[in-house]
Amino acid sequence: MMTDPRPAPEGVDPTTPNVARMYDYYLGGKDNFAADREAAQRILKVFPDTRLSALENRAFLARAVDFLVKEGIRQIVDIGSGLPTQGNVHEVAHRAAPDTHVVYVDYDPVVVTHARAILGRGENVSVLQADFREPDVLFPALDGLVDLDRPVAFLLFAILHFIPDGAKPYEIVGRLRDASAPGSYLAISHARDARPDLTPDALEVYNRATASLALRTHAEIERFFDGYELLEPGLVYPEDWRPDAGQPRFSRTASVGYGGVGRKL
Repeated sequence: MMTDPRPAPEGVDPTTPNVARMYDYYLGGKDNFAADREAAQRILKVFPDTRLSALENRAFLARAVDFLVKEGIRQIVDIGSGLPTQGNVHEVAHRAAPDTHVVYVDYDPVVVTHARAILGRGENVSVLQADFREPDVLFPALDGLVDLDRPVAFLLFAILHFIPDGAKPYEIVGRLRDASAPGSYLAISHARDARPDLTPDALEVYNRATASLALRTHAEIERFFDGYELLEPGLVYPEDWRPDAGQPRFSRTASVGYGGVGRKL
């Protein structure tokens, strides 16, 4: 393994691949260590389109946030936000409506520390360390940051495929729905089993990282929208969700997941 010239922050194990830092590497970021890059390269050998898929996921995120703000949403909770990168949620939201309050939530202390250092100075931006898998902790932590009596948008981008069925992800998403006011939104992106013949190799890489993969089918991902009106064009490849006119199109093989946006009735 190559050595990294930068010292790791206190409390950070640079020898264990971190899924947030691997994603940062796919996006071309620099907040990653040699172990993260080595693990990401193993994934890229199995799924060469992973980098393109990560970029398309970010583009879908930006379009979804722009849509939500234009629909009048002024509270956005980005759960599993990951490391800050270009085109962050608050940057997209504030271009259209500077009064939008964005709350970034992540359980990883490295991500939270980095996010607070980069994002903590902005207005209408909060960074919260909490675990999506512990809603009894998450909801009290959101108290005072989000008014659940008003419409809110929950973003679950590239997080649910790290939550195994045993952790009851459907129940947790259901609690987000039940706690939010009518007119609230849920936006999801989720990896699919694009190459069953090669999936075991990918699973092995993530099993050695900070979170393992729980890939799901289209029908299984759509279940997360129970209680929501799934907006057109439905649960689709991210590049097919309301693409901008003239937007560059990646190869269809780049789509290793699905994305959609739902509105609570």
